[in-house]
Amino acid sequence: MGTYLNPGNGGFERIVSSDYVDKTGLISLINGTIGTTKSLTCISRPRRFGKSYAAKMLCAYYDKTCDSHDLFDRYEISGDESYEKHINRYHVINLDISGFISSAKSSEKPIRNVPKDIDKALLQEVRSVCSELKEKNNLNECLLELVRSTQTKIVFIIDEWDSMIREAKDDPEAQEIYLNLLRGWFKNNNFTPEVVAAAYMTGILPIKKDGSQSAISDFQEYSVLEPLQFAKYVGFTEEEVRNQCEKMHKSFESMKKWYDGYTVGDCHSIYNPYSVMQALESGKYKSYWKKTSAAETLMTYIDMDQDGLQDDIARLIAGETIVVDTDFFQNDVETFTSKDDVLTLLIHLGYLTYEEVSESYDENDEQLTGLAHIPNEEVRSEFEKILRKAKHKELIRLVQKSDRLLQDTIEGNENAVACAIQEVHDSEYAPNFYNNEQSLRYVIKMAYLSCVDQYAKVEELPSGHGLADVVFLPNRRSSLPAMIIELKWNKSEEGAIRQILDKNYPKILEQFGGKILLAGINYDEETKKHSCKIVCHQKV
Repeated sequence: MGTYLNPGNGGFERIVSSDYVDKTGLISLINGTIGTTKSLTCISRPRRFGKSYAAKMLCAYYDKTCDSHDLFDRYEISGDESYEKHINRYHVINLDISGFISSAKSSEKPIRNVPKDIDKALLQEVRSVCSELKEKNNLNECLLELVRSTQTKIVFIIDEWDSMIREAKDDPEAQEIYLNLLRGWFKNNNFTPEVVAAAYMTGILPIKKDGSQSAISDFQEYSVLEPLQFAKYVGFTEEEVRNQCEKMHKSFESMKKWYDGYTVGDCHSIYNPYSVMQALESGKYKSYWKKTSAAETLMTYIDMDQDGLQDDIARLIAGETIVVDTDFFQNDVETFTSKDDVLTLLIHLGYLTYEEVSESYDENDEQLTGLAHIPNEEVRSEFEKILRKAKHKELIRLVQKSDRLLQDTIEGNENAVACAIQEVHDSEYAPNFYNNEQSLRYVIKMAYLSCVDQYAKVEELPSGHGLADVVFLPNRRSSLPAMIIELKWNKSEEGAIRQILDKNYPKILEQFGGKILLAGINYDEETKKHSCKIVCHQKV
């Protein structure tokens, strides 16, 4: 067994020794590509979605230097008709490109040396397996001879293939050297058909659309936007998370609140495995993004100047869903021609989730239209952390106004509150059709935007004898008051307060030990004005 050539099944053995969620059905999909023109597979997903676990699983299944029946006989793949045909029948080349990059950086070597390091490491291991290859200098010649002498093809498993493209984004020559390495394996008529049984590559971003990554243009690609049959195999499904929670006696409701929310193809409830497993092990439901480098990049994209981006960021943080056109994204981290390109990148990075809802057409070609939003509490907390650190003047101004509104609400300045809400209504943040309580609620959420890092906001909270429109619950150990806001349309702010009291909405806060403010807000279509009434609730 080697490090890169035929690494064995030890990696997967360690995975299944703990609480492994069965994803072996993915193997049957790869088996189905072997011997076909679709034998090259590329999966792109955000970090923490289990791509590396899948790579270790595939290594254990295909590697001919070990017997992995004991590892797989109890799982889904064992019932597939392709199981025995392919298990432990191939040479395996397993590469984690990000690992090579980390080694180069730690040795203070230029990243452009990485392809040469990969070539050297593989060549050394191939020669150690077949001593008669020592006279051959070229890696591909050695691999070709290995396949011919053993009558066994190679399955390539490459993790984080695009890390080289992302890390060397300012060094086109380094990218080209790396792509030439891949081209020699996967786009070489004298090599690929004879040597490659299948290839499985993972990355964060899809393959670039401009043809500059033509070395991998023959790959069948399955991104987070178009996952097709791979949707349920990268990430945890709701049923899988529920089973894990029952097994470990953890709260499924808390798990769903914190880590659910991703729509991947036809799967509408996908969880990121990393955070779920961390929460199961620690018993703490919180954000685990800070343990990944992905969180460090969010501020960069939040502060970009694409027209309309800041408006959409504010709406997302307020809990709204926005329209995003993903069709023109160039699949890189530097080519942005519109706000949609930035938002599409955030979808691929896992900061947003996306669902295609319809197709629209213009005179040139088909355009896909979809909706995006912040998927869950974990990611929302990352947006909240950077809200006050944003440098863009639009967000700064919005946060400052929202802070002033909160202070006026706490101090009972009813006219100031009504004027602040009126200002949001008259701004670009108001909905196009302002004609019901739902549109008023939208304005309220935008007006109280800065509350997101100080309060938990709950809409239509069951309490007493009805549903409270909007309830703001202060964070633990906070001295801020709780707030219950009732909205009215063409009625009165006093009537809103009466409804709060008559239906006993404060009952939901009976265990809350602090001050409770009741706010009634009304909009009058005839006068086009908002009005406000604020009352400090006295507990009985």
